[in-house]
Amino acid sequence: MKASELRTLSVTELERKGAELRDQLFSARIRRATEQLEDTASLGRLRKDIARVETVLTQKREAGK
Repeated sequence: MKASELRTLSVTELERKGAELRDQLFSARIRRATEQLEDTASLGRLRKDIARVETVLTQKREAGK
């Protein structure tokens, strides 16, 4: 997911996307712990996607002040 794609979303949509990604990360961590996760690189991708969402969300909130 690109930051440019995220910038087109509203604050509400970004919050929803962040929550969705955090849920996916939680599920992936559980699958890794039970040795059911085949693509361990997905954990890093999810963390980076969450960071991108949070960065864009902060930028939008600061711009709104």
